[in-house]
Amino acid sequence: MGEWLVSIAGTSEGARLATALALMSAIAHAAFGALQKGRYDPWLTRGAIDAWLAVLSAPVALFLVPWPDATTALLLGGAIVIHFAYKVTMALAYERAAYTVVYPVVRGTGPLVTVIAASAFFGEHFTATQWMGVACLSGGILLLALRNLSEEELDLRALKIGLAWALTGGALVAVYTTYDAYGIRQSPDPFTFLAWFFFVTAFDMPILALLRHRRMAVELIIGPLVWRGLAGALIAWVSFGGVMMATRLDKVGEAAVLRETSTVFAALIGWFILGEKVGPRRLILMALVALGAVIVEMGG
Repeated sequence: MGEWLVSIAGTSEGARLATALALMSAIAHAAFGALQKGRYDPWLTRGAIDAWLAVLSAPVALFLVPWPDATTALLLGGAIVIHFAYKVTMALAYERAAYTVVYPVVRGTGPLVTVIAASAFFGEHFTATQWMGVACLSGGILLLALRNLSEEELDLRALKIGLAWALTGGALVAVYTTYDAYGIRQSPDPFTFLAWFFFVTAFDMPILALLRHRRMAVELIIGPLVWRGLAGALIAWVSFGGVMMATRLDKVGEAAVLRETSTVFAALIGWFILGEKVGPRRLILMALVALGAVIVEMGG
């Protein structure tokens, strides 16, 4: 399977599969974000998810895929640092500002920086039409954040700190997307990088969550959190694994842009499943985001 995926990388067949994987990743990431939205502290939720990721990934990494060579092991070490920084940044952002504000800011800034990074590191170059698509997508996502912001009860100091962390998170999305794309391309077997990535990057947040739980005065109901963590781990494999495989098969920038249509899917989940109001303005902005993704895909 790994050899076949490597063989179609850079071909038209690989491009079609990369598009499907990026869109699948977008839907999964929207579900992942909705799962993190709830009554539980974001540190505890992420800790539960990562604990399950370690448990589920261990047998795959240890027994089902080839072990990483020295280069892949070194790259995995870098991934641990980068993703730990991203996870901490997101938890800090969610602590200070509302999910509906933080999520669009992170997802809106991420693809723009990723496209620039992909140009610098992989020699990918977008056409003028594709840049127009990036502007539509990122602009629509950030306008969604502003729209959501207008409906929040504001604590200005907390909001400023939350937005600062959200912008940092967006930059780190670009960093990890570019870095992971490089890592999976350097690995002889892409599934080796994926399995070991999920295994070795999953030990940090459970430790932080446990330490945080010990300092909390409120008694925690463990059962629902455990099941939430399991669901999140399964979704993470689809979301993060899908986009990493897409960057292995085709252009990093295009995969990153398509993945950020997750904002549209997140709004649809909020509308149809969580019972949130959308309204005509949000619908227009969602259409703008989707249009941007189409322009990027068709304008190459």
